[in-house]
Amino acid sequence: MTNAHFSRRNVIAGVGAATLAGTLSGCATTPQRSLTKVGPYAKKLATVNGYEMAYVEAGRGDPIVFLHGNPTSSYLWRNIIPYAEPYGRCIAPDLIGMGDSDKLKNSGPGRYSYDEHRAFLDALLDQLDVKENVTLVVHDWGSGLGLDWANRHREAIKGVVYMESLLFPPESQEQVTERSPFFQIFFEEKGIKGVLEDNMFVEQMLIGGVEGHLTEADKAAYRKPYLNPGEDRRPTLTWPQMVPFGGKPEAPWNAIAAYSAWLPQTDFPKLFIQAVPGAIMRGPILDFALSFNNQTHVEVEGGHFVQEVSPKEIGEALEAWLKAQA
Repeated sequence: MTNAHFSRRNVIAGVGAATLAGTLSGCATTPQRSLTKVGPYAKKLATVNGYEMAYVEAGRGDPIVFLHGNPTSSYLWRNIIPYAEPYGRCIAPDLIGMGDSDKLKNSGPGRYSYDEHRAFLDALLDQLDVKENVTLVVHDWGSGLGLDWANRHREAIKGVVYMESLLFPPESQEQVTERSPFFQIFFEEKGIKGVLEDNMFVEQMLIGGVEGHLTEADKAAYRKPYLNPGEDRRPTLTWPQMVPFGGKPEAPWNAIAAYSAWLPQTDFPKLFIQAVPGAIMRGPILDFALSFNNQTHVEVEGGHFVQEVSPKEIGEALEAWLKAQA
């Protein structure tokens, strides 16, 4: 077991946040509408189950797939992809309803469920021929989707890089029986209004959580998908409602429990980028992550959205790890 440890530990506070399967039609297209650039990269569009999904693609070689969570987009990876580009074909999707990907029709309570996101992501990766020697770089719900994809495509995985990710230590699963007060609020009128009307996840959790690290252009890029109050912001509400407690909702609970049981003893190389002080990977979850086989461990400063606080350190750690795997 390899467990190299590099420390960059000037701690700052951070704030945590945590469709049905269809057929594909169409190919990557040249965008005809205004899409947000991801650093130096222009986005492409692919038609997936009748909707357009946006993604960045750069570099050549084996796939390196960057998966964001809530309420971000591929924009989260703008300062990190350049470090990985020399080592493979970097792909960073915008999840359905997020970033520049289309909003779902007939949106309302229950839309943008875990199952819907998983089906759209599965279809997009299949269309982009992401099928072998895949390295995943995941964060937040990008880990909930990406590590599940890895567990269902074990033969395709070359390596995994994860930070501020969703893991269930097996010994703690029976203890997680009731929804915490933080997540309960997203089922109540105050919390629902806070997200759909006041854009709470973008304004407070994301922008407020990395105060001083975003330019006005960065803030505008993160706000762009959610400028209209109401259903355009539904993805940022459904995600916290998908955080599982006591076995519910079943789909994310089962997926996270399954990959948490599988991942620790896998032989493929892993890079755990620990945010310090972090937000969701503390205590038993942190101890669990540190036990994984064939893993390099790096500490960088930041809270949940650590990519906005320590992009250079993350990029350098990723580059060194990719170089070692080459």
